Amino acid sequence: MGYVKTGILMAAMTGLFLAMGYVIGGPTGALIALAVAAGMNLFTWWKSDTMVLRMHNAREVDAYTAPELQQIVMELARNADMPTPKIYVIQNDQPNAFATGRNPDNSAVAATTGLLERLSRDEIAAVMAHELAHIRNYDTLTMTVTATFAGAISMLANFAMFFRGSGNNRQNPIALIAMMILAPMAAAVVQMAVSRSREYEADRIGAEICGNPLWLASALQRIQGFASQIDNASAERNPATAHMFIINPLHAFKRDKLFSTHPATENRVAALQEMATQMGISQRPASRERSPNRSPNPWG
Repeated sequence: MGYVKTGILMAAMTGLFLAMGYVIGGPTGALIALAVAAGMNLFTWWKSDTMVLRMHNAREVDAYTAPELQQIVMELARNADMPTPKIYVIQNDQPNAFATGRNPDNSAVAATTGLLERLSRDEIAAVMAHELAHIRNYDTLTMTVTATFAGAISMLANFAMFFRGSGNNRQNPIALIAMMILAPMAAAVVQMAVSRSREYEADRIGAEICGNPLWLASALQRIQGFASQIDNASAERNPATAHMFIINPLHAFKRDKLFSTHPATENRVAALQEMATQMGISQRPASRERSPNRSPNPWG
């Protein structure tokens, strides 16, 4: 089902790409856009995860550079009966995380240094379990494809603005104005295309993987609190990737508030608390304690 959804999404994006090409260069522009879209579809299918990780300057870590994080993810992957994804760390003070990859065999999870430094081990485990749930559900395939296409559409719109003096554009100023409006709107619509229900489902499955819904509820509350105060510069530069994070990383500009890519955190927390009640787990927050043998910087 993940591949079907992605195929539909890529077809829609290809159609938008063709329309933009036609506005820029008429029939010839549409043909060029078709060729570009075909190549982009293929490239995005295989490489979009790498591109997203590069956008956020993520660096891969392992058992030597981040032993505790590696152990957490390996244990969770065994619980989820899935391969251990590659693990990345992003140098960013805002606590946050995302997953990417086209399938469970070719996937990665990324956590910011702010997440690793500010949250407890239980909360970190819950966040990583949420990201593993996205991978197992094939949500990451759609997320990476939408992020890449949203960026490409914005670039094409900027290209149209740059060449606004060419023949077609000089005769069709209304189309150019529409293009200028369409670019930011397209990115917002693409973000909204990823259903909010996926976050609820990833919360539910992630809670099952880590074993305690209250760990994830606590993590969401703390991440939301920090994210509303701490900028995420790489996310602000690449807003089309915002929907990939566990909590919306955008807050610095008013345009980020026009569309919400995530369900309300309080609703997610309430659902997790209800889940904990059904599981017979007492309403206690995740432990804030760190391992006594933990080094000052165990995350690499």
